Amino acid sequence: MRPTPRFAAALAVAALLLPAYAEPQPLDRIVAVVNKSVITENELNARIQTVVQNFARQKVSPPPADVLRRQVLDRMVNERAQTDFAADTGVRVDERQLDQTIERIAEQNKMNLAQFRAALEKEGTNYKFFREQIRQDLLLQRLREREVDSRVFVTDAEVDQYLAANKDAVSAEQEFKLAHILVAIPEGAAPEVIRQRAQRAEAAMRTLASGKAFAEVAAGFSDAGDALQGGDLGWRSSGRLPPLFLEAVDKLQPGQYTPILRSPAGFHIIQLGDKRQRDAKEIIRQTHARHILIKVNELTSDTDAKQRITEIRERIQNGVDFAEQAKLHSEDGSAQKGGDLDWISPGDTVPDFEQAMNALNPGDLSAPVRSPFGWHLIQVVERRDQDVTRDRERVRVRTALRERKADEQYEDWSRQMRDQAFVELRLDEK
Repeated sequence: MRPTPRFAAALAVAALLLPAYAEPQPLDRIVAVVNKSVITENELNARIQTVVQNFARQKVSPPPADVLRRQVLDRMVNERAQTDFAADTGVRVDERQLDQTIERIAEQNKMNLAQFRAALEKEGTNYKFFREQIRQDLLLQRLREREVDSRVFVTDAEVDQYLAANKDAVSAEQEFKLAHILVAIPEGAAPEVIRQRAQRAEAAMRTLASGKAFAEVAAGFSDAGDALQGGDLGWRSSGRLPPLFLEAVDKLQPGQYTPILRSPAGFHIIQLGDKRQRDAKEIIRQTHARHILIKVNELTSDTDAKQRITEIRERIQNGVDFAEQAKLHSEDGSAQKGGDLDWISPGDTVPDFEQAMNALNPGDLSAPVRSPFGWHLIQVVERRDQDVTRDRERVRVRTALRERKADEQYEDWSRQMRDQAFVELRLDEK
């Protein structure tokens, strides 16, 4: 199994600037207990200020203060339940990985690290808290990669079935820029609970009809993880949308939103921001590579995995065959093929893997490379420029179906993490 790209969403928090702590803080109190840890009122207020700043940048009015406090606290509780699970199962983000990520964010803003840090301070951002927020986002993304994304598979039969059912649409596949509101229904909910959740979705619709911005309504009503980003889903291909959503969205004009849609997850309202088609000829640079993976998990620490991959690298440099070492030691599905990953297209692997691979010339052996899956050795066999116009539909459909499955399974997994955690809310206590 190849590592898959799920990193872009982890860096989205770079757009949020955390507030500085120059002023004296009031006496703190606990607003939630999650397992063996707590969330304090100062932490909650800091996150709320961050969210309000982000709404201001989007020129969107935040929801009422009491609604926003509960939404933000709910998001923090979910995150804390997941970070506790990550800590218990050996998921870590080391300082080197964190430094590299922040340097990459600085580069994306066309600055070096010193300039980026100065810019943060000029904006009133506490660099220490910014750094820790990035660490948490990386941790949660790595946890998702391990617990959800790495376990999602799409069969050839599923791809064939989709292509057969969508012959006309596939050759010029549409993409939709979407935002959504989800009013979730707990698993096994009683009829009365379902009725209450339906009433909440109807209240969201009435609020939209009154002229409120969709992003503002999403922040106030949605249970989805992206609620505090105005429910923004970004661009989604038609293959990534469940048939229920695609049928409804395809009828909309930009700016319009669907009626309430019912799915097993709950009640949905989806807004169309824009639409476009992908039908241009496509030539890409592909890399034929092979790798050896030592996974980091509850049984193998990051240090031990790195030591093992370093020893394997030394043996290969001393003349031992790469393929034989892959068969003996690699913990990836490609091990029995000598670590061969066949031809890899841009975006097929996670950014850390792809960046290291792209820096290699054919025949080169990488230094140990850390990804969300563990430690890799990568060797490039050859490269080619490939016209993938005929093949792109199948690749794109497989990716879209996989992302759809991953999104659905992640929502289920997130709810399970919350349900399994001990949570005590104290927001209303004085």
